[in-house]
Amino acid sequence: MQLQRDYVSIEAELNRGSVYLAGETVECTVKFKCQAPSTSRQVQSLAWVSAQIHCQCHISESKVQLPVSGHRLSTEYENIRDLNNTDFIPSRGEKGECVFSTQPKILCCDLRLLPGQCKTFMYKETIPKEAPPSYRGQAVKYSYKITIGAQRIGCPIKLLRVPLRVLVLYGLGDVSMSHEDDELESSNPFLAQSKPQNSLLDLAMQVLMTVTSKKSPNTYNITNTEGVVARFCLFKPAFKLGEDIIGTIDFSQSTVPCLQYSVVLQSEEQVSEECRRRPDQTPAFSSHGKHQEFCLHMKKSHMILPIPLHVTPSFITDIVCLKWRLHFQFMTSKEPIHDHVIPADQSESAVWQGPESLPVDTLVWNLPIKILPTNPLQAACASIMRTNSAMKC
Repeated sequence: MQLQRDYVSIEAELNRGSVYLAGETVECTVKFKCQAPSTSRQVQSLAWVSAQIHCQCHISESKVQLPVSGHRLSTEYENIRDLNNTDFIPSRGEKGECVFSTQPKILCCDLRLLPGQCKTFMYKETIPKEAPPSYRGQAVKYSYKITIGAQRIGCPIKLLRVPLRVLVLYGLGDVSMSHEDDELESSNPFLAQSKPQNSLLDLAMQVLMTVTSKKSPNTYNITNTEGVVARFCLFKPAFKLGEDIIGTIDFSQSTVPCLQYSVVLQSEEQVSEECRRRPDQTPAFSSHGKHQEFCLHMKKSHMILPIPLHVTPSFITDIVCLKWRLHFQFMTSKEPIHDHVIPADQSESAVWQGPESLPVDTLVWNLPIKILPTNPLQAACASIMRTNSAMKC
């Protein structure tokens, strides 16, 4: 029995990396090539090729229960099922529910290729601004894919998937930020009357720059029942992915000795009340970096916490809400500790011997912060997600 060697290879590649903002247009190049010996004259054909973007939502059964029929979530799922009630079901074989799906686009019909012949098609689709972001949490997971389906006559449908990461930036509908530029340009007689429209990515970068570049230092007095432990200063409340969170801790006015402190960057995942499996269900916390320092006899200290590029910024959907915070822990002494006396004469030396044991207290304090997306091109540089995929048909 002779095996069939002739086939059509299909390769899909994203033109601009694997990370996009909700509202942007995704461009994917799809290449077809007839893989057959040069001596063969048999034409290879595909009946149809279609492409579609969809988002899968996978929930943890122990933490989340979907609302009953008639709720907006259930209605959304029903609409998706109606939309996918065709032979081409992009989410076939995927875990979870398809919560978002674009209309399928036909790339070609009755595609015929001679041995060695190649043809290229461009798939373009806009991700709606209201789409949920890509997220991998303890209770919920949102994942995006471009699925390309192809079928030969009399053969089953084959699916090719290319993963996407979607970031969501809220407030892009506010056009008030560009009013000043419009007034300046309209008053200049030397400029052309028509100007190019800013892309959504340019507008997003303006919003991010405006929000995250504002320096508004906020100082917080950290106290317990015994008195003042420290003063913490954070230079701004909003940060982008990839930025460093920088703050200073002042112990000069403290009345309670602090031996050690730590700061942890934490995400807080809260399931909506109507989707909780248990009424007393508490939020789930995940740590993404830690700064720790011994601070006895120190007057000032500072902390630096980098925000990873792979984490998900703050967002909210009908199922889950994600927030960010700085989680502080101060280890304080219950007893006064005498300061180390430095000799006035530099030729003299002195040794300070700390106590062998101390009764201590732990003070816990949480400070909410905002984490926003960054430039998708920057996030794509640190992404390990592949930008192309291939299959045989």
